[in-house]
Amino acid sequence: MNNSVAGTVRLLGAGLRALLVLTLVTGVLYPLVVTGIAQGLFHHRANGSEIRSAGKVVGSSLIGQQGYSLRYFQPRPANGLGENSLNTRYKLILSGATNLSADNPDLVKAVRKARAQVVKDNSVAGYTVRPSQVPADAVTSSGSGLDPDISPRYAEIQVHRVAERNGLSVAQVNRLVEENTQDRTLGFIGDPRVNVLELNVALKALVAKE
Repeated sequence: MNNSVAGTVRLLGAGLRALLVLTLVTGVLYPLVVTGIAQGLFHHRANGSEIRSAGKVVGSSLIGQQGYSLRYFQPRPANGLGENSLNTRYKLILSGATNLSADNPDLVKAVRKARAQVVKDNSVAGYTVRPSQVPADAVTSSGSGLDPDISPRYAEIQVHRVAERNGLSVAQVNRLVEENTQDRTLGFIGDPRVNVLELNVALKALVAKE
């Protein structure tokens, strides 16, 4: 009986020591090492890829925002955002797509309506946007509804409106778009893109200088 109790105590002691060691390694040392490496080598990304304007954090370059006035460049639509699920307790809208097929009548109607709105919003004196000029990303949401980027083509058809509403020349705004256009990742992955938040922050800074 005593040997059995002693054996049990030894096993419990060994298990407790293993628990403490693993807790120290995986719960303390490993997170500290990974956090230290991330902060040292990828400080900006590790802290959420924050974008600042006038000394304040205005968002993340990884998450798209809605609600810009027509003085600014518009992002992709977020038609599916929050439609599938909603945390009513914390009021957190979850990301998601519409989950509608390409030939769904509701989606087709929404796309046509969005295209007409893009044409209307971006046609100004001396410059008319044709429906055929409107790219797909201007009228459809991404899979998450939180895409922070638009295509250079969508940015270009907004240039004249943005220039007119901010008292800038078309050349100035075009230059701003070119400066904020990112090439394909590693030269071959994805497509050229423009981060809307970064572009609008640069636009705001340019307007402040004028």
